[in-house]
Amino acid sequence: MTWTVDKQVALTSTQAVEAIHAGRLKAADYVATLIARAHALSNLNALTVLDVEGALAAARRIDSLGPNERARLPLAGLPVVVKDNINTRGLQTAAATPALEGFVPARHAPSVQRLVDAGAVVLGKANMHELAFGITSTNLNPNAGPVRNPYDPERIPGGSSGGTAAAIAARIVPAGLGTDTGGSTRIPAALCGIVGLRPSVGDGGTHRRYHDPQAVVPISHTRDTVGPMARTVADVALLDGVITGHGPLAQAAVANLRIGLPAPLWEGLEAALEDVMHEARAKLEAAGVTLVPVEMTELLTINDRVSLAIALHEPIDDLQAWLAANQAPVRTVAEVAARIASPDVRAAYDAILADQMGADYPTVLAVWRPRLQQLYAQTFSACGLDALMFPTTRLAAVPIDELNGSSRVSIDGAALIDEMGAYLRNTDPGSNAGIPGLALPAGLAYGRLPVGLELDGPLGSDRRLLAIGLAFEQILGTLPAPVI
Repeated sequence: MTWTVDKQVALTSTQAVEAIHAGRLKAADYVATLIARAHALSNLNALTVLDVEGALAAARRIDSLGPNERARLPLAGLPVVVKDNINTRGLQTAAATPALEGFVPARHAPSVQRLVDAGAVVLGKANMHELAFGITSTNLNPNAGPVRNPYDPERIPGGSSGGTAAAIAARIVPAGLGTDTGGSTRIPAALCGIVGLRPSVGDGGTHRRYHDPQAVVPISHTRDTVGPMARTVADVALLDGVITGHGPLAQAAVANLRIGLPAPLWEGLEAALEDVMHEARAKLEAAGVTLVPVEMTELLTINDRVSLAIALHEPIDDLQAWLAANQAPVRTVAEVAARIASPDVRAAYDAILADQMGADYPTVLAVWRPRLQQLYAQTFSACGLDALMFPTTRLAAVPIDELNGSSRVSIDGAALIDEMGAYLRNTDPGSNAGIPGLALPAGLAYGRLPVGLELDGPLGSDRRLLAIGLAFEQILGTLPAPVI
């Protein structure tokens, strides 16, 4: 088979690995093609580091293996990118913030190590919203710059894992790792037309699906998690299976699915996005999915009691612990904060260092977060639901604010609202409850801007959620590649 550039960049993760396993495609040729594409699309600012020599050397090692040895590697020769806040041995991990530039960890994060052990090739590090504290990836650190959406480079890709999403959507790589605290894999997945998984976290104990202690520049030990991102649900399931040790996954039977529609998360949507959502719902119902309206009246009220107290209190101790555990070039949170480049992130860290929510934090963990978790558990049980479904975001991608990093937005001409709050509204409650969430493409708003649907499942139902996602993807389809 002749592997043209167009054929290679169009490969999904599953297709690429199958071709490399079969000896039809050389890993080194594939990696070289994607390196060339990364150079050609450098204007997107999707990557902070492109490891040309390291990636080619790793690919050549895959090619030097015999067929049986390659077959034992489930990700043989698969190029991936890793978000810049996830530790990578030999590659800078700076979280897109000036104080950490040039820092190289001694070891891979466990999730990265499992991918590498399975044959994956780390192509480079993905750009992001500075310190993961934002949803636009409009990074004002001059050495990183704003990430641009491949479907419209003047618009945000979402965040904070915007570089991972943009690289995957732009066909620079077929898959990668992001992190998610309040929506940071799912929001950019939705706005860039790809798939993103937030794995179960629970209370951080046995229910935590991915274990990366002191291996991610943190915001919140209560909410942070690494999450896989790719262009198809099958590819996300492939990475998830490698990280967790699970085997192949079959799609769910749609005729038996009961999917809840939480009313608060379907309100106040941009009209163009809402049109896409109703079309998607119609397709799912026509295919036999049972959609069940559910009230969850208190959802947003309870979530508001939880979110800020965790987000603005936990970084003090958590970031300090990461700096110490990794022997970072700066020793204190105050030193990191003093050099923050993005105004929106600097304002957040002013509040963090003042510990404005510290007094509320114990009550949030003892009372309000358990109440939120109970609301979800009761809703799934009482209504007999396999999952909840809602628009991942309230609106499609908005123009980049290159002065402030984040701004205020209007939905269909209504009063201006906080941009971060607008995009986080639907993803944040599930994050605070610690349940798994899967974002997948729903269609194109205005005929050109991707928007996504999210599925949230009961705690620990990650593989079942992915199986449902496989079925939904067959019904809704994937999106056309951006024209870039």
